[in-house]
Amino acid sequence: MASVHESLYFNPMMTNGVVHANVFGIKDWVSPYKISVLALLYEMSSSKITLPERRRLNKLILPLQQGPDLTLGQFLKIVEECCPRTAYAVNLRLHEMADGELKDMEYFFSTLPTPFTPFDSEAYKTSVVGLFMRHMLLAYNKLSFSQVYKLYKSLQHYYHSHYAKPRDGQVGLPTLAADDSEMDLTSVEETVGDREELDTPLHESELRSDKAANRGPLSQKQAEYFLAKQAYLLKNDENKALKPAVLQEELNNMLKFNPDFAEAHYLNYLNSMRVQDIFLSAHSLLHYFDRLILSSSEAKSNGDEGYGRSLRYAALNLASLHCRFGHYQQADLALQEAIRIAQESNDHVCLQHCLSWLYTLEQMKGSESTVLTQDSVKMAAHFCLPYLGSLDIQSLVQQGAMQGKAAHKLMDALKDTEILHWKHSLSELIEISLAQTTSIWRMYGKSTMALQQAQLLLNMSSLEPVNFGVHQNNTEAFAVALCHLAELHAEQGLYKAAAEVFQHLREQFPPHTQHSKLWMLCELKIEFERHMNNRKYHLAEPLVKAMSALNQTEGLYRKAQVLKALNRSTEAYSILQQLQVQCEKTKSTEIIIRVMLSTAELHWESSSFSTALPLLLQALALARKHHLQSLASETVLHLAFTQLMLGIPEQALAVLHEAMEPILAHGAVMDRGRAMLLAARCHMAVARLKDLHSAALAADCLSEAESYFSKLSCKERLRDVHYLQAQLYRTLGQTPQSNRSAMMFRLLDQELQSPAPLVFMQL
Repeated sequence: MASVHESLYFNPMMTNGVVHANVFGIKDWVSPYKISVLALLYEMSSSKITLPERRRLNKLILPLQQGPDLTLGQFLKIVEECCPRTAYAVNLRLHEMADGELKDMEYFFSTLPTPFTPFDSEAYKTSVVGLFMRHMLLAYNKLSFSQVYKLYKSLQHYYHSHYAKPRDGQVGLPTLAADDSEMDLTSVEETVGDREELDTPLHESELRSDKAANRGPLSQKQAEYFLAKQAYLLKNDENKALKPAVLQEELNNMLKFNPDFAEAHYLNYLNSMRVQDIFLSAHSLLHYFDRLILSSSEAKSNGDEGYGRSLRYAALNLASLHCRFGHYQQADLALQEAIRIAQESNDHVCLQHCLSWLYTLEQMKGSESTVLTQDSVKMAAHFCLPYLGSLDIQSLVQQGAMQGKAAHKLMDALKDTEILHWKHSLSELIEISLAQTTSIWRMYGKSTMALQQAQLLLNMSSLEPVNFGVHQNNTEAFAVALCHLAELHAEQGLYKAAAEVFQHLREQFPPHTQHSKLWMLCELKIEFERHMNNRKYHLAEPLVKAMSALNQTEGLYRKAQVLKALNRSTEAYSILQQLQVQCEKTKSTEIIIRVMLSTAELHWESSSFSTALPLLLQALALARKHHLQSLASETVLHLAFTQLMLGIPEQALAVLHEAMEPILAHGAVMDRGRAMLLAARCHMAVARLKDLHSAALAADCLSEAESYFSKLSCKERLRDVHYLQAQLYRTLGQTPQSNRSAMMFRLLDQELQSPAPLVFMQL
């Protein structure tokens, strides 16, 4: 369930995702950087530029105007990447003004093209360039002589500091003071600026890259642009947003000049969520709603309703915050408060949000929430809330999958939501739906369908608007699809391809991002299984602690597997029993079945094969009830092996044929090799009792198993295969093949330098 109001664009207190302008209290002022932008626009209007270069420069106009002030080095570098000749011309123009006299700067302003020019000019009065030039000309014309001289000295400092300190981003930028009312465009009176020294800049501020000091206050448009950009990047591509520490410094600097800036507190809340800072995230969220309630804009626009609306949405957001951190009791109290206030105000939309979070909270606590979810779907349809309605249906599908519903029923429900998604262009929900479909097919053991859905999501053109250079939504849905893709490649022995997928995940979702735990756990599971398949238990054991830190249940299960492999059966059995009780409470069916299979393997070690049968039959019934084909096939393999060890190979072969088709069609390479090796052993056992036809079938099965294990470079398993081949060929009287297999067995045995386990006592 996607969290409510997690980004600036979904906040109910915003207007079309744009922050309110009147909360800034920061006035625009003239700065040397703005003169640099003017010089760029002048050169673009007066010089001849190729069409590709002009297109690249046009894309820079709005970011340069609305973004924060840049150092001269940063500014020239950006322009030079688009058009080197224009960058040189701008630098030359600034050099003429900075190394010249005051009249040179005045001459530059006098030669600027007027906004009231023909349409073919870029400085046309209604264009972006024209509006900016007109704004700057009006600001410059209102300056007194002393203010013009201060601006000139600031421009000199701005230009010469670049060459004094060549490292970009580490130099001071002189700008005019934000708190100096004499630079305010609304002021028409002369001020007493002459009391200060004329060669002193009005305001010293520094624009750092990542390590420099805090800079001065931003203008209204700069703050709007900064917040909109960072909020969009946090939602769509967190990796491209500022680092948490850097963004925190920027917001602290912004709040230093305007502590009542509500939207800055909200972005601070989002930033704190990235690093799982419980105290600061709750602190910033409460400050956001406090400032929003006190702001005059809400009182004017919403009247008395604005106060109550802020309170109930504040409680709702606080409940979602506690849910994210696992504080279920505090979340329940905050949610009940939001419901009470919403009922008093008769706010059905807020109540619907509360209902959605109520069943989400029940799910997190492990309680049954199907009835609540169904009620939420009905109410969302009644109030025409397609976003919440679709999320509720997807949540119902997830619950149905965990409860063992048939696949075709779940897919029919998802198909109905797809119509809703495309009708309302709900791009985020389309991605979630495809990722959920991939997970469902994986759970049901249909690897081909899962691969198709994952590829469909990764190749889908997003409906989200492409802003700030973001070309792909780096959401949780993409992370889930890529993790499934990596697992599918690893199951087929394509570890190099899986490593490339993880490398992409590492770049797109660095370890500090909120979705990084998905690929970190997935990568650890793949490495663990690879070492266990190769019987390198000393390499698999250190991975258990890392997995436990990410997922306690997975860590316990893997720990039991390692202990079982190290013949520490008592400890392994204790952990498995503890894990089974825990999973029965949380209704984790897949883990319960795997625990049963591991417990049955512990019975094998003590030769209690008959004791393992009831456990395996119970696991098979549970897997078939929940339509878990992959686990059902693995359980059948365990049943066939148990029957083989009980001396009934014919029955084992009959059971094995039932699972062979789904394993060969959708199973991992390791499962195929194990199935073929078990079939060969069953045929060999039958051949001793009847004829040599089964022995020939056993030879074919061993050859196929050898190809599978060779693909995985699983030398331990290959040693077992060559051992059985040597015995089988000797029985058939094929001495050369027997000698060859014996030689391969000896070479592998010498290479591994580890005692081979009893091949007839393991699956």
